[in-house]
Amino acid sequence: MRVRLQGIVVTLVALLVFGLGIPLALSIASSLQQKLFLDRLTDTSRFASLAQRPLLDNQLSRLEPELRRYTEVYGVKVVVVNQDGDPVLSSPGGTDARRVDRAAIRVPVNEALAARPPEAGPLLMPWASKPLVLAEPILIDGEVRGAVVTESATDHIRTQLLWQWLLLAACALVAFGLALLVALPVVRWTLRPVRRLDEATGALVASVVSGREAEPVGESGGPPELRQLGRSFDRMAASVSEALAAQRAFVADASHQLRNPLTALKIRLGNLDGQVTDETAAADLEAAQVDAKRLNQILDELLSMARAESAGGELVSEDLAEVIADRVADWSVVGAAREVALESAVDANGARVLVPPRGLEVVLDALLDNALKFSPSGTSVEVAASVTEDRVTVSVRDHGPGLREDELERAVDRFWRSTAHQNVPGSGLGLAIVTEIVRHSGGEMRLSLPEGGGLRISMDFPVAER
Repeated sequence: MRVRLQGIVVTLVALLVFGLGIPLALSIASSLQQKLFLDRLTDTSRFASLAQRPLLDNQLSRLEPELRRYTEVYGVKVVVVNQDGDPVLSSPGGTDARRVDRAAIRVPVNEALAARPPEAGPLLMPWASKPLVLAEPILIDGEVRGAVVTESATDHIRTQLLWQWLLLAACALVAFGLALLVALPVVRWTLRPVRRLDEATGALVASVVSGREAEPVGESGGPPELRQLGRSFDRMAASVSEALAAQRAFVADASHQLRNPLTALKIRLGNLDGQVTDETAAADLEAAQVDAKRLNQILDELLSMARAESAGGELVSEDLAEVIADRVADWSVVGAAREVALESAVDANGARVLVPPRGLEVVLDALLDNALKFSPSGTSVEVAASVTEDRVTVSVRDHGPGLREDELERAVDRFWRSTAHQNVPGSGLGLAIVTEIVRHSGGEMRLSLPEGGGLRISMDFPVAER
C-alpha cells in the first residue's frame, strides 16, 4: 500500500510541476518570439516608409547607405521589391532574385503585395533553424507599389530560449525534489497507523492461536481518523481477548468441576452392580456405566483442549527419539492386546523440538490411540521420524479403513466423526487437540491417504537449537 500511495503522490507531484512548467516554457518561447517580431516589424515598417519617395522617383540608390548601415549593425538582410516582386534594391548579402523565388520568401512577399500585414509565423523553438522573414507593403497614395523584406537570423533568440528552458527545467527538478521531500514523509506519517494496525492484526491472530495477550496499537501518530481507528481496534482486540480467555476458562473450569460429581456418579453406579436383579434395569445400569465412562473421557479431552489452547508461548525442548521410544513402548501393550504391532523408524540424529510441556507426549498418545482404535487385528501401526535441514517430520500411519478424500480437511474439526466410524468409541476431539499443540509449536499437520490403505498423519516441527 505504501508503494502504491507513494507512486500516486509522485505522479501527482510530477503532473503538477511539469504540467505548470510546460505551459511556462511555451509562454517564454512566445514572449521571445513576439519581442523579436515586433522589433523587426518596426524596422521593416520604417524602411517601407523610407522607400516610398525613392521608389516613386526611381531613385532607390538614396536608400542604399541606410540599408548597408542597418545590415552592418544588426545583421539583418533587407531587400526592396517592386510591384512584380522583383528585387530592385538590397543590402550587402541581402536576398537576391533567386532567393526571392524560395517559398519561405515568396509567400511573405506575395502577402505583402496583396496588402496583407506580416505575421509572426509558427512558435519559435530551439531546434527550428528557419530565419524570421517579414514583408511590409510600400503604399503610395493607397496603392501597393512594392514591398520591403527583412530576413533575420534567429540563432541568438533560440540560444537565449534554450538557456531559459534549461533554467526552467532545473527549477522544475528542484521543485519536484522539494515536493517529494515533503510528500514522502507525509505518506509515511499517514500510513504509520495503517502499518501498526496490520501488525496488530497479525499479533491478534497469533494471540488467538497462542493464548497470549495482543499488543495494543496505541497512539502511533498519523491523521486523527486513523488514530481513532487504532483506539477502536485496541478496544475490539481487548474485547476479543477477554471473550476468548473467558471461553477457555469456562471450558477448563467446567471440565474440572464436572469431574468430581461424575466420579461420584460412577462410584454409585458401580455400587449397584449385583444389586439390580431385573434384566431390563440391569441393562439400563450397564448402559449408564458406559455413558458415564464416555462422558468422563469427553471431559478429559475438553480439559486437554483447554490446556492446549491456553498453553501460550511456553515451549520446552524435548528429545524427539526419546519421547517416541517411550510412547511406542507404552502403547505396544495396548497394541498387543488388540493384536496390532507397533513399528518405529526414527532417524532423528538427536534432534530436539520445541513444544508445550508434555505436548509431544499428548500428540503421540492421541495419534496412537486413534491408529490402534481403527486398526484391525493382524495389521501394524508405523511411527516414523526424520530430520531435513531445519525441520523435523513425525508421522503415524495405520492400515485401517482410512477416510474419504473429501473428509481429510474436516477430520481436524472438533467433535467431527466420519459417518463410517460412528460406532467407534471416542469424542472426535483427539485430532483437534493435536492440531492446537502443533500450531502452538510453529509446526504444520497434514493428513494423507497412503498406498495400501489406511491414514497417515504427518507433522512438521522446527528443529530446536541444542
